Amino acid sequence: MVSKFSLVLLLSSLLLVGCGGSSDTPAESVRHADDVADAANISADAGLSVVSNISSGIVVWDLNTNKQKYAWGLQGDGINLVTNIHIAFDNSYVVTSDRETFTLWNLTDGEPEGFWRIDEASIRDVAVSNSGRGILVARSNGKVMFFEPKTGRRLEFLGHQEKVNSVDISPNGFYALTGGNDYLAYLWDTRTGQVIHKFNHSSRVTKVVLDDQGRYAFTADSKRDAKIWDLVTGKEVSNLQYLSRQRIFTTAAFSEDGQYLLTGSPAKRVNLWNVGSGEELNEWRVSPRVASQPPTAVVYSVAFANENEILTESSSGLLEKWKIDKK
Repeated sequence: MVSKFSLVLLLSSLLLVGCGGSSDTPAESVRHADDVADAANISADAGLSVVSNISSGIVVWDLNTNKQKYAWGLQGDGINLVTNIHIAFDNSYVVTSDRETFTLWNLTDGEPEGFWRIDEASIRDVAVSNSGRGILVARSNGKVMFFEPKTGRRLEFLGHQEKVNSVDISPNGFYALTGGNDYLAYLWDTRTGQVIHKFNHSSRVTKVVLDDQGRYAFTADSKRDAKIWDLVTGKEVSNLQYLSRQRIFTTAAFSEDGQYLLTGSPAKRVNLWNVGSGEELNEWRVSPRVASQPPTAVVYSVAFANENEILTESSSGLLEKWKIDKK
């Protein structure tokens, strides 16, 4: 894990010079899926990656050795349709889902610990807390389910009035962040279902991410706003600064020191931002999918690897390492 001190020194140097430009050339590239990946998630410590592919199933990669740790084959009836993956902050469990089912996997022994089907509405997103204590399931009917596999406790959050697009959960499983088509994102308590903060947007909320240290929330909508919020006060910290009329985000991760945000998009872009100001500091563009026209790729997951590099997983089926520009 990168020390807070070294990361502060490195990224502070970027601030002194402003945006470090862009790059299309990764420092290293490793194939994790044949041709196309359908979903992927990198662990918070950048030590694991879980990748889903329609033909070969779900594979867990040890990123320290670049070797497969587990291969889980296909989820479902003969074909793998997993499009959502989330690794717990402590690397103990991973939850995967297709549109109708979700599965909890133990990362210690590689065995599944539960398989559940939801019939009333399609699954939009999933998240899991440390030790597999709690699972969040976002649904197309506007409901979010919090489920405790070991106790069977189930709580339904009914705050959203329309389709829920994105969810995230705190490492301890006590707090949920959810965003939907009703232009709202909520921070709420999974023990009571009570809303702690409501975050307003001018269009449908497409992505939400919690800072694992409990300081910030990131919520982005389908038009212009991508905001960082203070979780204590509920007040806006910054709105990411970009010139384009629209920017969609598919993934995001806060740095350990809480001063920087890393984001990915459905159009190859990966960007580094200053949390306090919303200023863009660096941009990278991942490798496109094979034979895609136009040449593009969806960035599924991003992570800070060390004081010099970031990691990305994308629909190109590649794990790529990128150098942070120190100039």
